[in-house]
Amino acid sequence: MQWFHLSVAVVFEIAVAIAAGKAEGFRNRPWTLATLLSGAIATFFLSRALLTFDVGVGYALWTSVAGVGITLLGALLFGQRLNWGKALGIAVIIAGVVGLQLSGAA
Repeated sequence: MQWFHLSVAVVFEIAVAIAAGKAEGFRNRPWTLATLLSGAIATFFLSRALLTFDVGVGYALWTSVAGVGITLLGALLFGQRLNWGKALGIAVIIAGVVGLQLSGAA
């Protein structure tokens, strides 16, 4: 169940980043509300996942997987550039997440 909770937390963390980008410094009320609500949901599900994961490992997984998702969605949906440096960074993050998993993180 901890993987489900972590997955939901990641999805809502990605939503936080997208909504915050649209919130115009919290001047756009609907996007501000979406940012705050998504953040609360992400934090709730992260806290549920951390009942099983070590805090450092769970937080590292949450932020890294969300960061990769945000970067890829930025490229796919918003026309942001995905260059070799970003692709290499994503590969390193994925290797780190696999390393955490192989180390018996959860």
